[in-house]
Amino acid sequence: MTRAGRRDQGADGVTDGVTGAVDQVTGTPPGLDARLVVEREAFRLDIGLRVAPGEVLALLGPNGAGKTTALRALAGLTPLTGGGLRLDGVPLEEPGRRWRVAPEHRPVGVIFQDYLLFPHLSALDNVAFGPRCQGVPKARARDRAAELLARMGLSDHAGAKPRRLSGGQAQRVALARALATEPRLLLLDEPLAALDARARLDVRAELRRHLAAFEAVAVLVTHDPLDAMVLADRLMVVEDGSVVQEGTPAEIARRPRTDYIARLVGLNLYQGKAHGHLVTIAPGLTLTTTEKLTGPAFVAFPPSAVTLHRDRPDSSARNAWQARITGMETHGDQIRVALTGEADGLPLAADLTTVAVAELGLDTGALVWAGVKAAQTHAYPA
Repeated sequence: MTRAGRRDQGADGVTDGVTGAVDQVTGTPPGLDARLVVEREAFRLDIGLRVAPGEVLALLGPNGAGKTTALRALAGLTPLTGGGLRLDGVPLEEPGRRWRVAPEHRPVGVIFQDYLLFPHLSALDNVAFGPRCQGVPKARARDRAAELLARMGLSDHAGAKPRRLSGGQAQRVALARALATEPRLLLLDEPLAALDARARLDVRAELRRHLAAFEAVAVLVTHDPLDAMVLADRLMVVEDGSVVQEGTPAEIARRPRTDYIARLVGLNLYQGKAHGHLVTIAPGLTLTTTEKLTGPAFVAFPPSAVTLHRDRPDSSARNAWQARITGMETHGDQIRVALTGEADGLPLAADLTTVAVAELGLDTGALVWAGVKAAQTHAYPA
C-alpha cells in the first residue's frame, strides 16, 4: 500500500513538505481525521476529531482544559506523543512510525488571538506574505492579496500598517492572510477576544459569513459560548484533556452534561435518580418534572424559571426548597441571585427584576424559599 504525501523524510521522521490528495486505496474521506494525544508530566490530552470540509467545529472548555494544546497540535507547533493526524486522507503526523510534516509545510492557516500581523508591512503585504513564502511571484501574490482584502471590504486600507487599523480591521486582515495560502485547515484561536464589545458584534457576524463560504475544515478555539454558538456548526467540550460532550449548539444548550457546560449555556443543572416524574437529587430534595424517566438523570432549568419567596410558596410551583443567598450581581437588566440549598448545599441561580428584589428585601445571607414549576424543568437520561 502506498501513502499519499510521503516525501523527503529525514532521520528524525520530519518531512519538509506534503503532497498528494485523498488516499485512493483506503478511500479515506476528505476533511480532518485526528486523534490528538499529547502527554506531559502533569497533563494528558486525548481527543478525537472528525470534521468534514465546509464544517466549523468549536472547541470549548475551561482554562487548562487542553483547547490551546489541541490547536497547537493541529498546527504542528506541539508534537503528538500518540494518535495521529490526517487531512484529506494525507498523513501529517503519525508518532507510531515517526512521521511528521513540519508546521511550515502543512496546508494549515492560523489566526492567533492577537493576530500577529507584521507591524512593518502594509495590510496588502501582510496578506501576500504567505503566498510569497510558497514561491508565488510577487505580482501574483499581491493580486491575490488585493482580491482577498476587497472581499473583506478593506480595499481602502490595503496600504495601511497594522497600527493604523481598528481591531475589527486587523481581524479581517488576519483572516485574509490565513486564507491567502488556500489552507485545507483553518485554525482560529480566540479570534474575537481582542475586540471591544461593540466591534465584537459586527465582526462576529462578518466572520460567520466568511466561514460559511470557506470550503475546507475550520476549527475554532474559544471560551465564549456566544462566539461558539454563532460561528460553529458543531461544538466539542473539553475538560481535563478529554471530550465530555459533543453536538450541535442546540443539542449542547438543551442537554448539558457537566456543571461547566450548564454555566456556559446559563442553566441550573442537577444529577440524580429518576422514578417516573420524580428525580431525587439529594436527601430531602426531589424535583418533579414533566418527563417520565427511570434511572440516572439530569434535570436542568434556566435561572429565569426560579422564583424566590420569603415564606414557603402556596402556588402552582411543584418544586420548592429553602436556600440561602450567597451573592447578588447585575446581570443584564436583571439581578442574578446566587444561592446555596440550606439542606443539601447545592448551588442555585435565580434571575429577578430589580423591583422583585426590592419588594422581597433580599440581601446576602437571607434565607428564602426557591420555587420552580415542573413545566419549566427539563429532564433527560444521564
